[in-house]
Amino acid sequence: MSETFVAIRYTPALVPIFRLLGLGPARSGVWVGRDSLRVTMGWGFRAEIPRRAVREIGPDGAAVSGWGVHGWRGRWLVNGSSSGLVRLEMDPEVHAWVMGIPVRLQTLRLSLVNPNELTSMLTEHR
Repeated sequence: MSETFVAIRYTPALVPIFRLLGLGPARSGVWVGRDSLRVTMGWGFRAEIPRRAVREIGPDGAAVSGWGVHGWRGRWLVNGSSSGLVRLEMDPEVHAWVMGIPVRLQTLRLSLVNPNELTSMLTEHR
């Protein structure tokens, strides 16, 4: 199985700012492979998550207070929009990098153009 790309959702008015910062759509997304998914937002965030570590995935209706890469203590938000959010819960936790600094990743919230696509891919064959 080759990798399938799922795009991160961006609020159109913010795309020029994200591009200027090196965090725009051309440098960001989720690549889903047979054994893992790779998540990047430019130089600001990257993670390689084994599919077996994703214990839960589903829609996320919680509010967001900003756009970009935010988090602390294993809970991270990677978004270019306040809509299309999904939440992934990992067990065991995995490693990610924020601005090149290693961090723990237990919960990842993502804004996606098509959140159902990622949810479907990760829930099939469970």
